[in-house]
Amino acid sequence: MTNSKDKPAAAAIKDLLSQNPDGLREIVRAVMQEMLEAEMSDALQAEKGERTASRLGYRSGYYTRTLVTRVGKLELRVPQDRDGRFSTELFERYQRSEQALVATLAEMYVQGVSTRKVKAITEELCGHSFSASAISSINKRLDDSLAQFASRRLEEPFPYLIL
Repeated sequence: MTNSKDKPAAAAIKDLLSQNPDGLREIVRAVMQEMLEAEMSDALQAEKGERTASRLGYRSGYYTRTLVTRVGKLELRVPQDRDGRFSTELFERYQRSEQALVATLAEMYVQGVSTRKVKAITEELCGHSFSASAISSINKRLDDSLAQFASRRLEEPFPYLIL
């Protein structure tokens, strides 16, 4: 049974998403941006503009990063520190797309979906189409692990029946 306090919040979210089709993407972007700021504060052991003796460094602006996710492209402002030591755990250093999206591309490859269809599917789902060469490079990484799996030694007997 839902609480009556939850209904106004749910109605507000429903109104936001119905009025603004990019509302979900904006919510995800805002949450990720806050996570980046919190990571920087933890790394420096001081909030933005805070003066403390235990401070480990200083902020030095931002750089922009486009991250392709299941909700579309997100433009993030990644904070930097003066020493250049800060690295976020939210995504890898040169990562441009969400890991779940890359895993989905790999799954489509295993299922035998053509690169042309993969490009059309990703463009429809997240508003970004991966190039054929990007899809091929993802698949090359997968080919090695598939080859290892196919040539692995089977330790126990597996009975089978050929009809």
